Amino acid sequence: MTSRVKPSRSSLSSRRPKPPAGSRSTGRQVRQAALAEVKDDLSRFLRLAESEEILITRHGKAAGVLIGFESEDDWLDYGLEHILSSCGE
Repeated sequence: MTSRVKPSRSSLSSRRPKPPAGSRSTGRQVRQAALAEVKDDLSRFLRLAESEEILITRHGKAAGVLIGFESEDDWLDYGLEHILSSCGE
């Protein structure tokens, strides 16, 4: 009789679906766009980024994220959250 080997916990956890990019940081929806498309129509993507993050791809692979702000206060809040936390304050 052969005994069955239980899969390790790490192999089970790696099978869980991962949340979409950007969802943990802001909870906003994420739109995917090719770099060439963003370069051709940056103004439109900046407007879209006010309400959703834009995942920019190059050759089908994630290359960056465009994050827009609805107001100057949103920009200041973002800066305080991310810049000061990277300085260790």
